[in-house]
Amino acid sequence: MNRSTPSNVQTSQLTRHWVTVSMLAFGVFVVGTGEFVLAGLLPLLSRSLDISVSTAGQVITVFALTCALAGPVLTTFTRGWQRRQVLLIAILVYLTGSVWTALAPHYWHVIAGQILAALGVGLFVPNATVTAAALVPEAHRGKAIAIVVSGFTAAASLGAPFGTVLGGLFGWRTTLWLAAALAIVGALGVLALVPNKTLTAQSSGIRQQTRLLREPHILTVLSVTLLAFTAVYIPYTYIGVIFEPATGESSLNLAGLMLTLGIVGTLGNLTAGIFADRIGGPKVVAIALVWLIASLLAIPHAIGNLSSAYVVVAFFAIAAFAITTPQQHMLIALKPESGAVLISLNQAILYLAIALSGLVGGLGVDWIGADRVSYIAATLAAIALVLSQLAKRIIR
Repeated sequence: MNRSTPSNVQTSQLTRHWVTVSMLAFGVFVVGTGEFVLAGLLPLLSRSLDISVSTAGQVITVFALTCALAGPVLTTFTRGWQRRQVLLIAILVYLTGSVWTALAPHYWHVIAGQILAALGVGLFVPNATVTAAALVPEAHRGKAIAIVVSGFTAAASLGAPFGTVLGGLFGWRTTLWLAAALAIVGALGVLALVPNKTLTAQSSGIRQQTRLLREPHILTVLSVTLLAFTAVYIPYTYIGVIFEPATGESSLNLAGLMLTLGIVGTLGNLTAGIFADRIGGPKVVAIALVWLIASLLAIPHAIGNLSSAYVVVAFFAIAAFAITTPQQHMLIALKPESGAVLISLNQAILYLAIALSGLVGGLGVDWIGADRVSYIAATLAAIALVLSQLAKRIIR
């Protein structure tokens, strides 16, 4: 008669948990793709709904701001619920918003559908991250966070380009229907793999959230997130304009650059998670920011031909996506008992950075040109580096 030893049972359980972590990363990929693909669909939305491109662009602004505002509030409201229940509701809300948008006959219906979808995204992403961290031993927490966050980076760099191509071939509504179909798969994955009872630290209420934001070390870390990711998303948002001399306005060449950004960026994020466990989040963030500044300064000198563009995009991608995991790792380490709300706040700041990058980058393109707008991003990254060192001293 075969009997399983305790170590074998623990190994089997840990393996199942890593499968669950991977599924949560897929869920983040699904909801993240629904957001980032909007940038590639703006011209199609403009023509289909008979509105200007700038008006269509407000869909992204509304989506990002809804995620930023709703994430912390909804995470607090659901703090006493089972994580599987929260994740399932979140992805079903996102699914409903995607279907609504796909069926929308007018611009304001699109806005309403995207607000609904954003509510689901704002709730799903932070809870998926905290759940993944709670499923594995503390020594592997950084790796678990990195795997989940890789779903977000893959959505920005892989899912969005694919969705844009699909929309160009079959119409933007087809992309939204695909997003809805993937959400169904994600919902089934949550039901099948997330344990009914997952022990996570209880998040605090709105008053406690405000109190957390008053703590200097937390506020400084979140400020680093805001500045660093505004710097990261300026060249991402305007990648087509910045590298137009290299791509020759070829969508295939541009897709190649975005694919490179996605593959290298995902590897950079996973590597950062491993190093965060070994040398600590603050050191990884500092290294990534120095690397980011160097890559942003190099971009204007590498847009003349496609080969140099590939090199600089790969160089940029390593640092750009290596910041997310260490930042979240630091926040959870600072106050484990408030991990969920801190991750939610960090995610809210990230969405504010996405919205801000479109505004700052657009002004930069108009004022100094697309070929030099990365200098503005480099300046923001340098300020973030100074703040990261200040945060390190405050934490000590």
